[in-house]
Amino acid sequence: MPRRRITLRQLETFSTVAHLGSFTRAAEALHLTQPAVSIQIRQLADTVGLPLFDQAGRSLRLTAAGEALRATTRQLDDVWNSFESTIDALRGLKRGKLRVALVTTAKYFLPRMLGAFCRRYPDITIELEIANRDRIVERLRNNEDDLYVMSYPPEDMDIVVHPFLDNELVVLAPQDHWAAGRKVSLADLADESFLLRESGSGSRRAIDDFARQAGISLKVRLALASNEALLELAGTGMGLAVLSRHALGDRLAVEGLVVVDVEGFPLHRPWNLVHLRNKILPVPAQAFLEEMRRSSAGRAHPDTEDGAATLR
Repeated sequence: MPRRRITLRQLETFSTVAHLGSFTRAAEALHLTQPAVSIQIRQLADTVGLPLFDQAGRSLRLTAAGEALRATTRQLDDVWNSFESTIDALRGLKRGKLRVALVTTAKYFLPRMLGAFCRRYPDITIELEIANRDRIVERLRNNEDDLYVMSYPPEDMDIVVHPFLDNELVVLAPQDHWAAGRKVSLADLADESFLLRESGSGSRRAIDDFARQAGISLKVRLALASNEALLELAGTGMGLAVLSRHALGDRLAVEGLVVVDVEGFPLHRPWNLVHLRNKILPVPAQAFLEEMRRSSAGRAHPDTEDGAATLR
């Protein structure tokens, strides 16, 4: 394949079409005409020798060749971002782009950390993606960001894991609940209804693992992807909630809730910064990762060495 016939502009156009799923929206985003976008994609497909998109009605889908090219363009984007960051660093500048994706519960603390980082490096641009764990894992698998924040990294991927903050999970009940102010066991709560995060979330996996090890089957009345909704419902007496302490803020008093003193709680799970092992981290990502690791000095997870772990 004659690489010299493929231009960076064509790859940018292809990536934009693949991301937006539309020639029209890509043309608007790139400030081009739709025929210009179509011509670039056709020229690129001719050079590759295979179609890059399938059109099914109004739906535009990547072909196998298109998927392979998208993965390649992301790798090229990593290399170029790293080059730009390195040049800026050689010039003594602190600028560039930091792309971070985090699970929903991490939104209660990570933005503040990013804010402090941005005040130190005001010329660094931040791209932040917040979604449930399944979506964040998908973004990690597709190499869409630099760093990922989650409590349970996937075990089937070649990644590097950096624990940096403790995540406490607590049991919440209305202030007038019989268990409020008492020391109880999870077995004592076996007949209670529970309000938990959705299956696949880090907090749900933690409580499910703990209950299974204790030989107790919890009565899950409702599973939701919203911490706020779970707090409100727990306040109505609908059931006991298990949530990260980071998600509480000042909502305990507002919702009339208390933290129940349950044996074995709070459950402790680390928040981790994760990236693909073969990821070329740009200088801003390296700087943020190093800052988070320094802040967690002395608080390394016991299953890691020097605060970092590797998974395959």
